[in-house]
Amino acid sequence: MKTISLSLSALAFALFSLNSHAAVSEAMAAELGNSLTPTGAERAGNADGSIPTWQGGLAANAGTVDAFGRLSDPFADETPLFTINAENVAQYQDKLSGAHLALFKRYPASYKMPIYPSHRTASLPEAVNQAIRLNATQTKLVKDGNGLEDFTTAIPFPIPQAGIEIIWNHITRYRGGSVKRNLMLTSPMANGSFVPVFVRQQFTYRDQLKDYDASKTNNVLFYYMQTITAPARLSGNVLLVHETLDQVKEPRKAWLYTAGQRRVRRAPQVSYDGPAPGSEGQRVADNLDMFNGAPDRYDWKLVGKRELYIPYNGFKLQSADVKYNDIIKPGHINQDLNRYELHRTWVVEATLKPGQRHIYAKRVMYIDEDTWQIVAVEHYDGRGELWRVAEGVMTPLYDKQIPWLGVEMLYDLVNGRYLVSGLRNEEQSPMEFGIQASAGEYTPSALRNMGVR
Repeated sequence: MKTISLSLSALAFALFSLNSHAAVSEAMAAELGNSLTPTGAERAGNADGSIPTWQGGLAANAGTVDAFGRLSDPFADETPLFTINAENVAQYQDKLSGAHLALFKRYPASYKMPIYPSHRTASLPEAVNQAIRLNATQTKLVKDGNGLEDFTTAIPFPIPQAGIEIIWNHITRYRGGSVKRNLMLTSPMANGSFVPVFVRQQFTYRDQLKDYDASKTNNVLFYYMQTITAPARLSGNVLLVHETLDQVKEPRKAWLYTAGQRRVRRAPQVSYDGPAPGSEGQRVADNLDMFNGAPDRYDWKLVGKRELYIPYNGFKLQSADVKYNDIIKPGHINQDLNRYELHRTWVVEATLKPGQRHIYAKRVMYIDEDTWQIVAVEHYDGRGELWRVAEGVMTPLYDKQIPWLGVEMLYDLVNGRYLVSGLRNEEQSPMEFGIQASAGEYTPSALRNMGVR
């Protein structure tokens, strides 16, 4: 893998060599908002200007918002600079992840990547930036990197010293605090036929609870509830998760309500490589959100930084003018609807620890420097063969200053199927941020009421 050395990240790499896993000095933190963005990315663009300087992100009034919370595309008039296909892919391979190279190899006749001008659209509310600045000098990893101490709000390590810190930045990145949304996910057959699965999600960070009590929830990061509303065979099934910060000390708490049995049961399998509900076996639990949950089964190596073409500003893919049938195609989504831009990414390699078990023996992850969102992943099986590759489409909710993973795909290179989730194109309900939920809504006793068919 070719990595690039970037001067503004030199301090981070120097600290990495110390392997201290500790907060940084006040002097280093002072670069946040100066040579670094408030979230820790390099403010400057690259040498030839193909990656621009960060200038504060996309303005809140950059476009319009419809009645269902869908944003207009500020870049709708842009056309691709060029398109990468199987015929010219070798020309651009130094700026392509192994995940994308694998998709070109698997689908040479149909896979393409339209490349657009790059726009650094990410921004966060000032209060969140201030919390990140505080984290930089005070947040530390607990033993073996399995949790956080003295952490608040989002992004504990804006100037990362090791791969595990970058993964924690992804896990804790800012997602708006609390939200309700309806979405569609599906696992198409190899021929492109699919059955949509409709889901209602509710997500609340601990400090957003109406009855938040720090003494009772000091190891909880957030609460999550997912209700399947269709198809009929799955309708009414509910998943409840209490996501903990230190999942070795206190494992994730999960419960499933099965509507057909009207039964609530603990669900310890909803973690690591346990099956993900509603995915037809095409995704394991920690594939959701590109990666989630406890990081303790892997050794995390910081490889470096690379300039890569990654899915970014994917407004077109999520447009209300696009129907699900327009998106779902054999082998992969309709790539004419996807948008790729050149951005800097951190590269982190995860290798399964001796004595640990997981269906993925190695993972290589690419993390957008501006948002700390994982945007591409390579998953290797126990034989060292590349098995599945994932792609996450960054689409900022600019009206609320929320970097957002709009759509994610997980492609199985062996069986020719894939899973796509996060689609809202045809949903007739808004995403609601700032919801007021109580702790009582996230209890096993509340599941039965949530699970009515």
